[in-house]
Amino acid sequence: MSITTTMATRRTVLMGTTAIGLSAVASGARTALAQASATGGQCWPDITAPAPPRIEHRIEQLGRVRDDPYSWMKFVPETGTRTLETVPPIVRDNLKAELAYADAVLAPLADRREHFFAAMMARRAQGSPPPLPHREWRYESEVPDGKQRPVHYRITPASKREMLVDENARADGHAYYRATAFQPSPDNRYYAWAEDIVGNDRHQIAILDTRTGRTRIVVPDDAYGYGGLVFGAQSRNLFWIKRDARNRPTQLLRVPAAGGTSELVYEEHDPAIFMQVSRTADDRFVVLDLSGPDTSEVRLIAAGAETEPPRIVAPRQEGLRYTVHGWDGGLVALTNADGATDNKLVALDLETLEPDRTLVPHVPGRLIETLLPFAGGLVMMERADGLQHVSILHADGARIAVPFDAPAYALTIAEGQDYESQSVRIVYETPAQPPLFFDVALADGARTLAGETRYTGYDPDDYLVERLEARASDGAMVPLTVLSRRDAPRDGSAPLLLYGYGAYGVSSDPVFSVPATAWVDAGGRYAIAHVRGGSEKGRGWFLDGRRFHKRNSMTDFIACALHLVRGRYAAAGRIAAFGLSAGGLLVAGAMNLMPDLWGAVVAKVPFVDMLNTMSDADHPLVPLFRPDWGDPLADPEAYDYIASISPYENVAQAAYPPLLTTAGLKDDRVSYWEPWKLVAEVRRQTTSGAPAVLSLDLEAGHQTSADLGAEYEQMALFWAFAERGISC
Repeated sequence: MSITTTMATRRTVLMGTTAIGLSAVASGARTALAQASATGGQCWPDITAPAPPRIEHRIEQLGRVRDDPYSWMKFVPETGTRTLETVPPIVRDNLKAELAYADAVLAPLADRREHFFAAMMARRAQGSPPPLPHREWRYESEVPDGKQRPVHYRITPASKREMLVDENARADGHAYYRATAFQPSPDNRYYAWAEDIVGNDRHQIAILDTRTGRTRIVVPDDAYGYGGLVFGAQSRNLFWIKRDARNRPTQLLRVPAAGGTSELVYEEHDPAIFMQVSRTADDRFVVLDLSGPDTSEVRLIAAGAETEPPRIVAPRQEGLRYTVHGWDGGLVALTNADGATDNKLVALDLETLEPDRTLVPHVPGRLIETLLPFAGGLVMMERADGLQHVSILHADGARIAVPFDAPAYALTIAEGQDYESQSVRIVYETPAQPPLFFDVALADGARTLAGETRYTGYDPDDYLVERLEARASDGAMVPLTVLSRRDAPRDGSAPLLLYGYGAYGVSSDPVFSVPATAWVDAGGRYAIAHVRGGSEKGRGWFLDGRRFHKRNSMTDFIACALHLVRGRYAAAGRIAAFGLSAGGLLVAGAMNLMPDLWGAVVAKVPFVDMLNTMSDADHPLVPLFRPDWGDPLADPEAYDYIASISPYENVAQAAYPPLLTTAGLKDDRVSYWEPWKLVAEVRRQTTSGAPAVLSLDLEAGHQTSADLGAEYEQMALFWAFAERGISC
């Protein structure tokens, strides 16, 4: 695959931010950055950018008045999916102008895009994850040579390998294809998965009957694929979650695995509640999780009683969060009850479902975040001081730590493991080390290397991973992970790409990334800023970057950049900021606070029209995430705070660096008009001459089509753009 063959279908947006006072370190860099800004226009084609019309749109809200002159960009169809043909003429004509402008401005990057793309594609994975046992069967997947998508297999008890699903074949003929939630039924007869063939996150569900070899679409549309389907314990039924007209998961339904009509099991009427379905590891219950950022309610469907109404464990209560798991013949709950901010583990009475006794007490700053029960022990994943830790709890209360030793690493407990297994599969990786698959004995914690992923032409010993700490403006110590080539000089000359997310308590784990190694191999450094808003240092780390503390995430990101400058890992003006979705809010906010610091900014499907989006009660995610961002429709303090940090509202006259953002026309999570509005305003106000570009994917939603070519093509564009911006 060549970049040039598909360049016209991948578009990108540049955006910018406002300036306020610089710290002492950044002030010293102002001169160098001014020189870069002064010549910024010479680094890019001299092309007149589109100037979308500004049409006054007065909004009165809570006694405040604002003008949103680009509100006309927003289009939500009454039915169906957005396409370029169905949007209003003013939107269509201006988007076509953006597409043409993006092509023209990004055209000089073609050679470097080809270089990065070829480097990523050449680094092919050798081998596949070792099969996971499922009773006497084993399941595995791999991307065959010459293909871009996985093929899923199972190995029979007689050691015969059988193909289950070829994603390459399933994707054939579709402009967009992304599949998820692959799973066998407990009796190994059926194999189910969800697939999005439109790009709007509304899935169809397919089931393969391995006895007949027939694949049937049991749910044709509107299914929620991410944690939204599971077989019942007896393999007769598949439970699945349906999205409503606003793309919110609201109904749990049950459909016979052999095919038939879906029946409603439960319907949720609160738009602030999110829904997921799973099965306990011991196969005794189907679990319906109903949750918001600050509340939980679990409902259980017992094996053998799958047509009975779900039973509530504990009614939802604001401030109470919990999850329920089957273990050791009973039920356990991971909960924050009684002030256990970072969670404690309790056993539940099977009759009353009330807490019976504490199994693992709360330890402040040590977040218990994941459990996986086995007959021989309960595997726990914890997080403390920015690192993950694994331990095994036995039924008698004994606990075994499973140590991993590296400056920065990521651990994953593989899904779909057999409850009766004598070991747990743990995946270990670092930014330099591709995934290693360890089988850890539940009895004593002994580790056995079960497999590893190797990449063509790649040697982990050529790279150096460092864990640093940056001091934030309020004294908080922010973890930083840095990847370099081992022979890279530390003189500030290397271009540095700084990634961050910092929202919803999601930690930015230091995983292995082929695109990151391609950037480093080209002479750069790659760093991850573990800012507040994630959970790297416990739930308190999340709360300190949430709602009225959200600015901390942005100032943490800046502190990390300045720390890298002081340590001569990079120089001011030679740092590219990179974030996606809520990470786009992070990097755009950091640019608003200190535009002189950055050589380029890349924001993928960024959440940057914060005030208008959070004021849209019909948005599929707004009711759910009001606890995280605030409610500007009802709370004046929330309105004022959001207005003070929302990137679109805070664009001001300043010398913006080159800025690239992307959008998917079919995205309902962060819609295309968010980055488009920001780009338009940045173009209007920037004094640098650097471009602001919208790259619009007409076929995608919040995610690109799931194949390596599409992923690497987009990353190659990001890297080429960042490199050009830094070099100017």
